[in-house]
Amino acid sequence: MTAGATAGTQDINTDDLATFAAFAGRLAEASGEVIRRYFRRDVAIDTKPDATPVTIADREAEAAMRALIEQRYPDHGIFGEEHGAVRTDAEWVWVLDPVDGTKAFACGKPNFGTLIALAHRGTPVVGVIDQPISGERWLGVDGRPTTLNGQPIRTRPCCRLAEAWLGATNPEMFAGDDLAPYQRLRQTVYTAHFGGECYAYGLLAAGHMDLILEADMQPYDYCALVPVVAGAGGRITDWQGGPLGLNGGGRTLAAGDPALHAAALDVLASAT
Repeated sequence: MTAGATAGTQDINTDDLATFAAFAGRLAEASGEVIRRYFRRDVAIDTKPDATPVTIADREAEAAMRALIEQRYPDHGIFGEEHGAVRTDAEWVWVLDPVDGTKAFACGKPNFGTLIALAHRGTPVVGVIDQPISGERWLGVDGRPTTLNGQPIRTRPCCRLAEAWLGATNPEMFAGDDLAPYQRLRQTVYTAHFGGECYAYGLLAAGHMDLILEADMQPYDYCALVPVVAGAGGRITDWQGGPLGLNGGGRTLAAGDPALHAAALDVLASAT
């Protein structure tokens, strides 16, 4: 592996990673075909037991990706938001969120995306953020520079919290013990912007945002983001600075500048 390889993944063959990355692109294409068919159409919106919305686009897009995985890699695990988990104790596990930002999708807003990750022994090593309406696709592969539509991208330097643009999907996710750390961090940054879901992480990787704080996340929400952010020069961890993987917690912090990430961790720790 190259110098940027994640600890514990150095034994992965780079040719295998290239093959998996190409297959992840095929999954994104299959998902996008489904999503475009339903975007800005009159589709039913159901409510899941966790009170979040779901549409036929979510379900069919994930089903299309799972069918391809089962055909090509029947020994790999799958962890999807809409159709559950199988073989998650396998060495390789695909982590799928067909429509990250179902509320935005249902409102006709194109700031949602499909998240596709491949975890090796629990560690994300391939990640895709695909926006099927705008045609933007971010690809992160362990040990390689992140690309946007095939072109390498980098995060922007910003080491001072007072100059940082902070993002979060929804301020309402910060409740209970999560509220005070969020409020403390919000008070230290230049400004905050909400919404964007996974699309915001693509913007961070491309150098348009500085910091993203989230709570109540699931592995299918963040696994694909790990290689994308890291490969662009940023850092993404939990609120204690620990790694994010298949068994990680729901609190995440991403920053384009590692120094800014460290400063934000200090703020979160001081408010906990």
